[in-house]
Amino acid sequence: MAKKKRDNKGFIFSTNPDFEFNYEEESVESLPPQQQKLRVMIDRKKRKGKEVTLVTGFEGNDDDLKDLGKFLKSKCGVGGTVKDGEILIQGNHRDKIVELLLKAGYSQTKKAGG
Repeated sequence: MAKKKRDNKGFIFSTNPDFEFNYEEESVESLPPQQQKLRVMIDRKKRKGKEVTLVTGFEGNDDDLKDLGKFLKSKCGVGGTVKDGEILIQGNHRDKIVELLLKAGYSQTKKAGG
């Protein structure tokens, strides 16, 4: 059975019987779409030659990033994932994704790579 890890930020023990450690959730505010500097590129590394379209540079919380990933996947009609602050879309859809992001208000979107 796996143990759940708790991030107590160095706190180990208290002699106060009524003490409860308060977990502070850091809420990251997403920048508005006009201020996002997104880069859209094609990547083949560690994918056995298969292409994926990679969207990087999103600044904000994970929920907004997942929503943007879901929007792009549905508009392109393909699968993909959101992990490590990046959106991976299966296949070469760089031009279409740049168009979609510009129409959605992400005015600082650029193609990156070859």
